Amino acid sequence: MSAFARQSFMACRRARFSTSAVARKDLVQDLYIRELKAYKAPVKAKDAHVGAVKSYTAPSAPTPPSAPTDLASELSKYDATEPTLADAPAASPSPAAQAQGEVGSAEAFLAFLEQDIPKAEAHH
Repeated sequence: MSAFARQSFMACRRARFSTSAVARKDLVQDLYIRELKAYKAPVKAKDAHVGAVKSYTAPSAPTPPSAPTDLASELSKYDATEPTLADAPAASPSPAAQAQGEVGSAEAFLAFLEQDIPKAEAHH
């Protein structure tokens, strides 16, 4: 064996390889932990909530609905009145539909559906 190989073999035997990390002192971590342990929370005053919290007052109790005293006369008065109907303006049919007599008929609707759809002209 050569002298170089023998020296490297001996160096490897002497050097112990380990996978565990060397424990080093972490100064920043030590300072941080020391400050955390020394921290004292400030004492809050007992009346600190005054002004930030409103006092609660319960709402007043609702009054129950009262039944009418003369229910029979009110019902007869309601039955006697005529309902008012709103007069809606009627849509006037086109003159062509009036001439054919197909205003609102099923045949007019089917004829409308069967009409060809007008093609859109391309504008250049």
